[in-house]
Parts: sequence; structure tokens; C-alpha cells
Amino acid sequence: MSPAEVAHRSGFACIVGRPNAGKSTLTNALVGEKVAITSSKPQTTRHAIRGIITRPDAQLVLVDTPGLHRPRTLLGQRLNDVVRETLTEVDVVGFCLPADQKVGPGDRFIAAELATIRREGRGTPVVAIATKIDMVDRQRLTEHLLSIDRLGEWDDIVPVSAVRGEQVDVVTDLLVKHLPAGPVMYPSGELTDEPEAVMVAELIREAALEGVRDELPHSLAVVVDEMTPREGRPEHDPMLEIRVILFVERSSQKGIIIGKGGARLKEVGTNARRGIEALLGQKVFLDLHVKIAKDWQRDPKQLQRLGF
Repeated sequence: MSPAEVAHRSGFACIVGRPNAGKSTLTNALVGEKVAITSSKPQTTRHAIRGIITRPDAQLVLVDTPGLHRPRTLLGQRLNDVVRETLTEVDVVGFCLPADQKVGPGDRFIAAELATIRREGRGTPVVAIATKIDMVDRQRLTEHLLSIDRLGEWDDIVPVSAVRGEQVDVVTDLLVKHLPAGPVMYPSGELTDEPEAVMVAELIREAALEGVRDELPHSLAVVVDEMTPREGRPEHDPMLEIRVILFVERSSQKGIIIGKGGARLKEVGTNARRGIEALLGQKVFLDLHVKIAKDWQRDPKQLQRLGF
């Protein structure tokens, strides 16, 4: 291996934590751009989104996973499988524990999973990350850090506020420290390897989840049916037509998404379009449709059709 390769580190880091632990917000802060959807609703991440951080001395590829949880549906089992599979393939794990909540059964469940991986001989380093420190005072943070220390054996413990940008660089340094020597894997400037259609679907799902009741997040799936250039547009001002289907499980949920006179669906389209146009760098026309796929979370065939 050449001296240049020895001086450079590269590899994969998995960001884990129970639902709504601040994983997606941290991923976006580390990358410096929006590559994962964020929501106050738990279980909003459905895919292992990769964010890419390129520095002169290292390239760190972040994998943001669904929250590990005790599954109640086939979808929940599939999401947990995504996390476990990812954990076996990465070089370092970042374990998020939100400072505004006490260490609980969900955190202990994940800590046990990580301990099992270590016992099986993979020895994956784990950095425990106390997230959302901007939401607590100094005494509460101290208590939280002590609770994290008692929870398991960690290679590092670090407090961070992704919203304020506090300690974000420290988290990056600690994750990079555990990467093996290796070359650059992705071109400089590339922030994610997720297909555009997946990113578009995630932005629409994020917009649809804003301000809705608790019953909806688990029941909503978004599928991009097609993305085609609109004909007849001038070369200097192209527009992309995107046909999207939002699947829910019951007619009452369809009513929530559409809203009175279609007002809410229109609002979802308006809010999502801003993010999509920023992502794609061109004007977009969204054609949104809402359909019912009854109990899709428990139906293997429908799960496969919706990409799970």
C-alpha cells in the first residue's frame, strides 16, 4: 500500500438508535446537506440512506437506518432486518441516545444487539452519541451521559446538537478515527448514492407526515411511478413531470392525506416541490394520487410491490 493510501481512511458508519432519536437530523448535519428525511413522527426512515462526507484525509459513508424496535408488523420485522444486516457490514457504529428522554427499554434493546455483534467476534467499534443536547440543561446532560456510560461498553461517548451544529465535527472525527486505511470510494462532491426517485419519494413522504395524527406514519408508503421531461419546454427552462402514488391502508387515512376539497394534498405537493426542485436543480410538476392498499404492512406481496 502506498504512503498516500496509508494516510487516507475510508469506510462505512452506521447510525442507529430507537425511533425518533435524531438519527436523520444528525446524518444531514454531518453531510451538510439534506440526504435523509426528518420528522417528529417515529419510524420515518424506511431505507438505508447513504450520506457521503469527503475530507482531504478521509471519506466517511454514513448509513442512516430505520429505528431498531420491537416489531409488531411484517413491515417492522423487515425494517429491523435492514438494520441488523447493515450493522454486520460497517466499520463503525454511531449509537444515538436522545438527551431529552431517559435511557429506556428501546435503548437497552439496541445496546444488547450491539453487544451480541461484539460477542460474535466482529468487534465493530461503537461511538455512543448523546443527541438533542440543546433541549436539556447541564445537569440533565450530565445525568444522561452517566446513564449512557452504564448502559454498555463504548469506544467513545460524545454529546451533540445537530440542530445547532454543536460538536458535529467532533462526531465526524470520532467516526473517522475508527475507519481502516483506504482510497476514496465516491467522487468528490457526491453527497449520497441514493437513486433520485427514492429521494423524491422520501421528500414527499416527509411533507405528507407534517402535522398529521399518530396513526398515519406507519401506514403511508410513497412510490414514484414515473419521472419524464415535459414535452415542448424550452431547452433553457426544462420541467420534469413526476407521477407519484401515496398508499395508505384505510379510507379514513386517505381522507386525512387529501383534506377538505383536496387542500391538504395540494399543500403536500407545494411543500415537497421546493425540496425536490432544490435536489434536482430544475422545475418540477408533481402529479400526486392517493390509493388504498389495505393492510399492506402485513401483506408480503404488497410489501414487495412497495419496495420493502
